[in-house]
Amino acid sequence: MSLDLYDARLGVHSLKYLTGYPESIQRQAGELIDSGRLGAYLERKYPSRHAIQNDKTLYGYINELKKQYLRKSPPLSQVRYDSKLNVLKQALGMHSYQSRVQGSKLKAHNSITVAALFKEAPPEFLRMIVVHELAHFKEKEHNKAFYQLCCHMEPDYHQLELDTRLWLQWREQQ
Repeated sequence: MSLDLYDARLGVHSLKYLTGYPESIQRQAGELIDSGRLGAYLERKYPSRHAIQNDKTLYGYINELKKQYLRKSPPLSQVRYDSKLNVLKQALGMHSYQSRVQGSKLKAHNSITVAALFKEAPPEFLRMIVVHELAHFKEKEHNKAFYQLCCHMEPDYHQLELDTRLWLQWREQQ
C-alpha cells in the first residue's frame, strides 16, 4: 500500500518534516512508511507517554531543566501549551524574549510555548523540544554553538529530533 509520498521525478519520498535531511534518510523513512512499519518502530523505541499535561507541570519541568543547565539565564516568566502553535506559527515550540526598562534596571521576560500535540508525545520528544527552546536563551540563531548547547543538555538531541519528525509524519498520516 503506497501512501503517495513517493516523488518519481526525484526518486525520493517527499516528507515535509524531513526536508532538511539527506536523501538516504528520507528514503529509509519512506520505506518504513510504505511498509507500514513506522508506527511499530516508534512504539517499540518510545513505548511510554509523559504525564506533563498542564501548563503548571510543564513550567515545573522546564524550570528544573533550566536550573540544571542555564542557572545564570533570566528567569522564566511564562510557560504554556498552545493548541494553535503548529498551525499558525509552523513551529513545535517557541521562545520569546523581551527586555523592558523598569526604572534604572533592565528586566527580561522569557516565555516558552510548546505545541499542545506534545501532550501525547513520548517524554523524550517533549524533552527535545524543551531543550531546543531553552538553548535559545543563550543562542538566538540555529548555529553551531546552539546545537552544541542542545547536545550538552540532551546528548541524543539529533536522534530525538529525527525521531520526533518521524513521529509527526506518522501522526499526520493516522
